[in-house]
Amino acid sequence: MKLLIASSLILSLLVSAPVLALTEHDRALIDATARNDVEAARRLIAAGADVNAQDENRDSAFLLAGAEGRLEILKLTLAAGADLRSTNRYGGTALIPACHHGHVETVRELLKTAIDVDHVNRLGWTALLEVAILGDGSERYIEIARMLLARGADANLADRGGMTPLAHARQRRHEALAALLAEAAQRPR
Repeated sequence: MKLLIASSLILSLLVSAPVLALTEHDRALIDATARNDVEAARRLIAAGADVNAQDENRDSAFLLAGAEGRLEILKLTLAAGADLRSTNRYGGTALIPACHHGHVETVRELLKTAIDVDHVNRLGWTALLEVAILGDGSERYIEIARMLLARGADANLADRGGMTPLAHARQRRHEALAALLAEAAQRPR
């Protein structure tokens, strides 16, 4: 029994551990993305840096560009073969933190791809739930919600506690967002 538990623990650590085979160029690309140094990122990608290589924080240039709203670098990573299914330390795709932080143009660019708009992260949240839970109800979050819904995001997909994006928007008194979500929740899928 102890061996089974130990084996399960080791296996779970291996599955959740990031690949740390970063080259010097890969790490430099992640650093350039953090600084929003577009020209350095362009040179590093041209030199073969892997836009999907993840560091010990599970950040890659692609995921970090999405999370931080680094639009030009995001475009470079997409052109270089960014893995749209890659996830950060919270189990979220690049779209989820872009929505959380209200990066409208970054979200718009990601929605031009085949990224999963209903991906659920480790917290049990989708991009639309992040807008409702972590957004401030301002116009930029309403615009992001509109874009997600237009792309087919499920307005009725609830969190682990059974609360929908609409319920969260109402709880936070984000009236305009709640009205948009109420309308979307009524549409047949």
